[in-house]
Formats: sequence, structure tokens, C-alpha cells
Amino acid sequence: MSKPINTFSRRDFAKLSTLGIAALPFLGFQNAFDPINSATENDLKVHLFSKHLQFLNYRDMSEAAANMGFDGLDLTVRRKGHVLPEQVKDDLPKAVEAMKAYGLQPQLMSTNVWDVNDDKNKVVLETASQLGFTHYRTDWLTYPENQSIQESQAHYAKQAKALEQLNEELGLIGGYQNHSGKHVGAAVWDLLPILEATKGEFLGCQYDIRHAVVEGAGSWELGLQRIKPFINTIVIKDFKWGLTDGKWTLINVPLGEGMVDFKRYFSILKKYKINVPVSLHLEYDLGGAEKGHSTLTISKEEVFKNMTNDLQFLKEVWKQAE
Repeated sequence: MSKPINTFSRRDFAKLSTLGIAALPFLGFQNAFDPINSATENDLKVHLFSKHLQFLNYRDMSEAAANMGFDGLDLTVRRKGHVLPEQVKDDLPKAVEAMKAYGLQPQLMSTNVWDVNDDKNKVVLETASQLGFTHYRTDWLTYPENQSIQESQAHYAKQAKALEQLNEELGLIGGYQNHSGKHVGAAVWDLLPILEATKGEFLGCQYDIRHAVVEGAGSWELGLQRIKPFINTIVIKDFKWGLTDGKWTLINVPLGEGMVDFKRYFSILKKYKINVPVSLHLEYDLGGAEKGHSTLTISKEEVFKNMTNDLQFLKEVWKQAE
């Protein structure tokens, strides 16, 4: 089997880019932020997954994201997140205040929310709604071993319908992320019996191309075609397969260095007229920032440089895709 080829590589991007990328984190807020916001309505709105900035407080996190040119933050409001669910009433307003101080409007957040009968989940959504958030990622689901997959899907479909009703009341849109492995939705197709129980307006899919390619190296386009009516946000990251201690394993890499064919992917999104909020994830080695650590083994300037590189690559390939 031949190795998938990324038709637009990071090396190609390096030749195209004439930006002083490494210097961006040190520019003033106005200089770094304005060029990104001069985009047309057809450009992507890219939010940085705040997990990778959990070594910073709310204000420094917001300043860094703005200086790098991000349109916003995908704020972690979950266990071990930037905002803990049990402290959401006190801390989420503080995070939003810091974001707005640097021109970042609240829009995306990643949560552990699924069951509407959990009072903590309700408080998270109610607080986020009051503060202006519009989209959030739900919790992941698994298939219990003591019941069939079909039974589990029927149960989750009822929960999805109830969650969508709450979302509609609060003016929020939830997205379930397809995640490789044994999670519900890893195969994408198995999300349909769950999501089709909803209207598809206030609950849908946060589509993750990295995980889709992991699970469907040659068939991910079919899964995308089937799930596209439910896509309301997307996640961007890259990977490749490699040998580690004699075993094949997933290796996370910067955008353009892995197996995701971003130019093809973006071309399909444009064909389907899918332009939704984007969450950029960086899961390759960033001295602990990739795992949400509060202390790093590399300088924050090096972390910012990698984040800016991925952001600029993403925006350039989006422009090149037809």
C-alpha cells in the first residue's frame, strides 16, 4: 500500500510565506491582530485550543492568542481546564473579560457536557450563554460492554434530543467530536443514529479531520459526505504513522508534515460550502503545552512560534484550495 501524499506540504508553504513568523509573538497587539481581521467572509475564523496555553493566566493567554493573529480561543471549560465546571460562575466571566480586553469575543469552548440531568452541566451552559458563547464541544461517549451498540445508540439519541432542546433554549450549538479509538463516533457513521434524532440545528458534529483520517485513511471523504449536514465546527491537526520500539504508532506532527491532505480537505469543504468556526490543536511535542501542562520544558516563545507557523500554514492552504 502506497503512503498517502499531502499535495501541499509544509515545505511548499515555507517557500510561499514571506512573513516574519518567529517575530509575531513579540509584536504589539494592534500590529499582529489587524491583518488577520482584514479577511473576507470566505476566510476561516481560527480559534486556538486554550489547552495549549494553560501555562498562562487568562490575561496572558488572551494577549498571546491575539498577538499571534488568532480570531479567538476555544476555551477549555472542563475538568483540568482553564475554567473548572465547579467554578464556572466565578471564573468564566473573568476569562471572558480578559479575552475581550484583547479583542477576542467569546464563541467556542470545550466541555464535558452531555447529560442535561447533570446540574453542573446546566450551570456551565447557562453561564456560557449569558456571556455570549455560541458553540461548544460536548463530552465523549463510549459503548458499554453490557449492552449492544444499537441499544447504546438509542440511549444516546434520547440524550442528544434532550441536550439539543436545552441548547435551543439557551441559544447554543453543541458539537460532538469524532475521536479515533473506541469512542462513539470514531467511525463517523455511528454518529448518525444519534444525531438524526435531533433537528441538527443546535446539536451536531465537531468534525476532526485528523481522527477521521486515522480511522478511514482511504474512506474519510465518504464519512465527511455523510456527516456534512451536521458539521457546525471543525478541528485542525495532523499526524503520521511511525515505528516506535518496533510497534506502529500514531505520531502527532505540525500541519503539513503528516498524512492529512489539507488541500484536498479544504477543497471539499469549499465544495460543500462548509465554513464554520475552526479550533486549531497542536498535539506534537511543545514542551508540555500540547498536553495542557502548567509548566514547560521549552520557552514560551518557541511554543508561540509553532502556533503561529501552524496558523499561517492553515490560512495559506485554505486560500490555495479550490
